[in-house]
Amino acid sequence: MMSEVTTPQVRPARPYFSSGPCAKPPVWSPDKLATESLGRSHRAKIGKTRLQYCIDLMREMLQLPDTHRIGIVPGSDTGAFEMAMWTMLGARPVTTLAWESFGEGWVTDAAKQLKLDPTVIRADYGQLPDLTQVDWSNDVLFTWNGTTSGVRVPNGDWIADDREGLSFADATSAVFAYDLPWDKIDVATFSWQKVLGGEGGHGVLILGPRAVERLETYTPAWPLPKVFRLVSKGALAEGVFKGETINTPSMLAVEDAIFALEWAKSLGGLDGLKARSDANAAALDTIVSDRNWLSHLAADPASRSKTSVCLSVAGADADFIKKFAGLLEKEGAAYDIAGYRDAPPGLRIWCGATVDTADIETLGPWLDWAYETLSA
Repeated sequence: MMSEVTTPQVRPARPYFSSGPCAKPPVWSPDKLATESLGRSHRAKIGKTRLQYCIDLMREMLQLPDTHRIGIVPGSDTGAFEMAMWTMLGARPVTTLAWESFGEGWVTDAAKQLKLDPTVIRADYGQLPDLTQVDWSNDVLFTWNGTTSGVRVPNGDWIADDREGLSFADATSAVFAYDLPWDKIDVATFSWQKVLGGEGGHGVLILGPRAVERLETYTPAWPLPKVFRLVSKGALAEGVFKGETINTPSMLAVEDAIFALEWAKSLGGLDGLKARSDANAAALDTIVSDRNWLSHLAADPASRSKTSVCLSVAGADADFIKKFAGLLEKEGAAYDIAGYRDAPPGLRIWCGATVDTADIETLGPWLDWAYETLSA
């Protein structure tokens, strides 16, 4: 009955559903990027001005209070989060939360690299651990939005107002997609390559006042590489948070991020970005609801990601998913939608703001086509 599968006639206009690097903003093209800073020193007036402008735009789009500093750092989100860990951990006991691969990475760093013997609270892919177990006399490390599991914390209510420890939020696929309670976050990290659809290689480090206090009053027992050093002569290196980067940044990547941020501003800022992501997630949810062979890996809607949406395919193993994604890529209907290598076999479809809802809707028949083709 399934030997003759009808191929859909309409393809997504932009079949870019990768969860990082993600789709560029829909109006993007390389000739639209400002180029005056290219070939110039990042320490020249024009370089510093553009870096500061990028920081100012991020603050505006994130609705970040003046109490929090923003720095552009090397190594994408991973570099930013490891910079925070290496410079601030060790002053108090540490709790690490892990429900997906990147959270597990921070467990490994804390336990095996920094040898801090952390308390580890885990949950399986698709689940959220019991957040009431967290002891806030500890420093606490967690991913706000689990990119590889499709699970997010529903809000910041579980973070204690009177916490003694610091809250470290790897927020790379959450910023620009949710309202984040900045009074609950002492350290946040992300990269432009997620919700903004920017280029990789650069991370962003956000520090609240309690994190700054930690940096200025605590010296780690281990040596720090130059690219991690945020303190000079006992005081915060304020220049890092004014565009004076520790290492040489790519001004092309900075201009690309500025373009995405100006696009976000044209949409109405954070509210506009959230609306696009919400519409995309709702469109994909309709596709899932209409198919008995497709389901969300994150069963609870309250903790289900609206950006990196992870799906289970009935009866599928890793080989099936590889062929499934390969068929769609060959047809130019969807790129890079296989789930993360450490996650249960399934699909992962990015629904962040740079994706158009019409493309999510057009994807539905192609998912049917791939499933029926492989099941025939």
